[in-house]
Amino acid sequence: MIQLDELRIEVEGLTAQLEELGQAMGISALEKEQAELEEQAAQEGFWNDMANSQKVLQRTKQVKDKIAKYQKLCSRQEDALVLIEMAQEDGSEELAEEAKAEADGLKEQLDEMKLSTLLTGEYDNSNAILTFHAGAGGTEAQDWTERRGFKYKVLNYLDGDEAGMKSASILVEGENAYGYLQSEGGVHRLVRVSPFDASGRRQTSFASLEVMPEIDDSIEIDIRPEDLEVSTFRSGGAGGQNVNKVSSAVRIVHIPSGIVVSSQQERSQLQNKANCMKMLKAKLIKIKEQEHLDKIEDIKGVQKEIGWGSQIRSYVFMPYTLAKDHRTGFENGNINAVMDGDIDGFINAYLKAKSLGELGD
Repeated sequence: MIQLDELRIEVEGLTAQLEELGQAMGISALEKEQAELEEQAAQEGFWNDMANSQKVLQRTKQVKDKIAKYQKLCSRQEDALVLIEMAQEDGSEELAEEAKAEADGLKEQLDEMKLSTLLTGEYDNSNAILTFHAGAGGTEAQDWTERRGFKYKVLNYLDGDEAGMKSASILVEGENAYGYLQSEGGVHRLVRVSPFDASGRRQTSFASLEVMPEIDDSIEIDIRPEDLEVSTFRSGGAGGQNVNKVSSAVRIVHIPSGIVVSSQQERSQLQNKANCMKMLKAKLIKIKEQEHLDKIEDIKGVQKEIGWGSQIRSYVFMPYTLAKDHRTGFENGNINAVMDGDIDGFINAYLKAKSLGELGD
């Protein structure tokens, strides 16, 4: 039997957390900014400068969405309290369960929004480009990658020699995708009984994940055409009837930095080239953020070698089950849930440690 009095006290107790969240999000400042932006949009000649007007409208939408999301959360608390009151008056177990579900949803959404306040980086709100590479462990490493529930689009995929994959690049689209997924960049270690080993022996494998923000066209990056070496080849994966018939896949080498990007999933060279340029811009931005280091080898060295001693996280299936992040110390013994994408705890711990300056080099 659901204790409705206790549930009501619990939901009422969230008021202080909601107020703190509003302060952390800067709701008052956002409301003031919204008014100023709308005043700009109403001025005569606003549309004469299309580039500026688009930036103003885009920022207005971002601000309004943040305010509306917070207001909706506050309204949800009120709705939960109304449901609890109705359940108390009606005495219905079904209504009580509905009230409990609404209260649980409220707490979950509150936790998610509290986590989002830690995302203060310049590109945290951007989509993310993820690039996977198999490391030591052969077929075992190629078979494994992490998953998370964002909308995604495959940009490039290279099959493994026997199964799984050698490398892949995907575009992850969603609010704060880069902000959340930046925590996953690095080398990941997996310990399990390999499905490719007939003897059933335990094996250790590694995979690296590079995470970059998608850079939109409003951000200027100086990329000279003469610095690019562009080549085409036949696509080796899904992509329409022209696969393996037309050289639609594109590979670009940025000569000064040595960066190599490729895309083969689109039907046309133009689309694949556009994907390559997105990845190249993202990588160059990442380099710029890394204290303007001169050599691409220094940048790539942040991830270290894809092997022993360089992993940021380990996933162990035997002789015990545990997923552990070696940067923050966060652990989760439900290894199957973690492999199914339950990594919020790891992301939360990383963002908190980052905000406190507790992450090592």
